[in-house]
Amino acid sequence: MSLQGLWRCAEVLRNPFRPAGLGSVRTATKRAGGTVSNHGGSPGKRLGVKKFSDEYVIPGNILVRQRGTVFHPGQHVRMGRDHTLYAAVPGYVRFYKIPGSRKDRKYVGIVLNKGEKLPRDETSLGRSRFFGLVDLNAFKREPAAEATVSS
Repeated sequence: MSLQGLWRCAEVLRNPFRPAGLGSVRTATKRAGGTVSNHGGSPGKRLGVKKFSDEYVIPGNILVRQRGTVFHPGQHVRMGRDHTLYAAVPGYVRFYKIPGSRKDRKYVGIVLNKGEKLPRDETSLGRSRFFGLVDLNAFKREPAAEATVSS
């Protein structure tokens, strides 16, 4: 056997990646993981409904924090530039849909009395307008709380 043949046999035995060799091929023991941005370290944005149905609100109270228009502003509700819905007048919160209009569009509105329903039947009840005639300072506390204090 020549020196060159011996050298080839030694090469086959030394290299585990050769198919004819006696060594084994190494395989990965863990899957390759990709990179992610932020690594889950960004804080939550605290979105969602802040005031629920039949809750008493005063002007400026935030009703819904949202990205996009999941809820649309209804009666006496305004929308901020980041789609936040807030109360424009004192009253009770109502969530509703308008039958016969856009499909699945949800609205948030404010009613003055607790038993009122939305959408409001304006033909029989008339339009709900405040015209600035409501004393906003009188609505700092809920009317039910005032009745229990005075009696």
